[in-house]
Amino acid sequence: MSRTWLITGASSGFGLTMTETLLAGGDRVAATVRRADGLAALQAAHGDRLWVATVDVTDTATLRRVVDDAFATFGRIDVVVSNAGYGLFGAAEELADEAIAHQIATNLTGSIQLIRAVLPHLRAQGGGRILQVSSEGGQIAYPGFSLYHATKWGIEGFIEAVAQEVAPFGIGLILAEPGPTRTGFAHGLVDAPATPAYRDTPVGMLRRTFAEGTFDITGDVTLMVPAIIAAATAPVAPRRLVLGRGAYASIRAALQARLAELEAGRDVAVAMDAAP
Repeated sequence: MSRTWLITGASSGFGLTMTETLLAGGDRVAATVRRADGLAALQAAHGDRLWVATVDVTDTATLRRVVDDAFATFGRIDVVVSNAGYGLFGAAEELADEAIAHQIATNLTGSIQLIRAVLPHLRAQGGGRILQVSSEGGQIAYPGFSLYHATKWGIEGFIEAVAQEVAPFGIGLILAEPGPTRTGFAHGLVDAPATPAYRDTPVGMLRRTFAEGTFDITGDVTLMVPAIIAAATAPVAPRRLVLGRGAYASIRAALQARLAELEAGRDVAVAMDAAP
């Protein structure tokens, strides 16, 4: 059975590979890109099964209009994939105010506003799926990625709440959490100007691994995308889909550590309630 998808950030990385895979399988895709020519070759090859709109997800008014146009064009969209985003690197005090604002506007607010825009359409059609491309960085943290993590942890909390709000309408939400993946993400990092004080800290060491190309990136996007598609179309979708051996190990260790900390503080926690 063919399906129709809406994918943001479709001109590179996960978005591009997913768009190519879906079209090759006979599905239809409404794709958003930041550059008008971002998917010209695919459009030529697939005709009206690929609908493309240019939008910056930080422009909420245009984003809403594009969402409305996509649903009007295809009538029904089965899966919405919130994929647009990028990484901002630097110690928290190194980051410019403008860089912080843009990271939040793109990765967090842009995803929130996309989901808000599609919900009325999904309710009206009787259901659908929303897949948010998050990251292992939605459950763990690396030094130098404080604002990136703030957006990923933030969108995960948003998804957790919205999933409960819209479950009665037959709308399911999924968080895809890939580890470091060979998509060009590392090359697209926005790196803040380095502060000498951080040179010999974990931030400085990680910055050098990126500059030298020695940061370990093992994830294979061509293996991950079919797994994401399968999860998004499964009769019962998972809330989270962890992708990559490293992501699994890192998230597992982080969850175990947090649970141990919770249990260590149990006596204090339960002593804080007012007497009946």
